[in-house]
Amino acid sequence: MMALVLAGGGMMIPIILASVVALAIVFERILALRYNRLMGDDPVGTVESWIAQGQLNPLKIAELARLSPLGMVLAAGLQAAGNVDAMRSRMEDAGRHVAHQMERYLNTLGTIAVISPLLGLLGTVVGIIDVFQSITASGGAAGVNPELLAGGISKALVTTAGGIMVAVPAYVFHRYFRGLVDERIIDMERESLRLVDLIHPVESRQR
Repeated sequence: MMALVLAGGGMMIPIILASVVALAIVFERILALRYNRLMGDDPVGTVESWIAQGQLNPLKIAELARLSPLGMVLAAGLQAAGNVDAMRSRMEDAGRHVAHQMERYLNTLGTIAVISPLLGLLGTVVGIIDVFQSITASGGAAGVNPELLAGGISKALVTTAGGIMVAVPAYVFHRYFRGLVDERIIDMERESLRLVDLIHPVESRQR
């Protein structure tokens, strides 16, 4: 395996670096987008229990915001709980910030999926140019050992193979994380509506 990497020449260096970055992003996003980390342990139920016990106050709202990203969205709404429209607006604003955090690094992962094959192709082109330069230096194709010529071309193709090997999993995980973010946003919207129904049941039914 190392021999193939070395055979690819200098263009294998950015491809390897891209693979390391992509792998780090994949592991980081797997941890960051876990359901329990984002949603917490039923924060709407926690708010309901605070209301029932008469304990809902600014300190509790601040505590809620620290529990999870969803808690931060709900806490923003509770800070404007006196008006249903203002409450929804505050949660939408907070939700956009949370959605931005959930999409963190995904553009980088998508960029790696796009440029890795191009880096591989560039390496192949450079390698084939080197092969033809060798042919020219030796006085033409008749003076070149066919085995050496085939070996040079196969080495040039290593970078294309390496670029594709990086691009395919990067693209798959990019699409997977995009779908996962959309699911988490929908889950947060559902929980936000639960909170609105809890705080303003009459207004919610009228709408």
